[in-house]
Amino acid sequence: MAISVANPRSPTLLRQDAEARLKSCTAPRSAGWVFGTDALTLLYNLASSPDKSADALKLLHELQTHQVELDLQYEQLEANEHALAEDLARYKALFDYAPAGYFMVSLDGHIIDGNLAGAELFGMDRDDLGACPVSIFLAPESRPALEDLLLQLQNGSSRVSCGVHSVYANGGSQPWQITATVIPGGNAILMDVSIISPQ
Repeated sequence: MAISVANPRSPTLLRQDAEARLKSCTAPRSAGWVFGTDALTLLYNLASSPDKSADALKLLHELQTHQVELDLQYEQLEANEHALAEDLARYKALFDYAPAGYFMVSLDGHIIDGNLAGAELFGMDRDDLGACPVSIFLAPESRPALEDLLLQLQNGSSRVSCGVHSVYANGGSQPWQITATVIPGGNAILMDVSIISPQ
């Protein structure tokens, strides 16, 4: 799923579009840009002199064209912001409501964020997951497997899996499969934790 942000137009195309819209009276609504006092004074002074009135018209046209260019750029920024907000909401929903337990984990194994299924799997409120080490949810004999998984990822492996056993406050345990990969940029791990169904 690609992020749908439009490419900015080149200055030449932007200028051509602005001039065409001025000629056809289809300029976008103004985003609040106004001519400054200095520009209006200069226009007035040029227009007051018969031999410089042509310069005043050229300057006025230039200012109007520039204003339309700014309005077109502003429209594009608003459209891009809206598209990014929609994409963010879609990706957030994919993460939050995925049926498997997903976690963003630091390279040393501390939870940065987790989704709803992951919080349920770990038996915690989602808001309480932050900064907890993943290892506290594992049986002591499974912790070396997690440490090895983290070490492999730190040493350049792209995707690593291991089987572990959970530990619950009530003494219960469950077999889990952990699959993890380092995210682009290399500063965190995306971890999928799922229950291993009995054969």
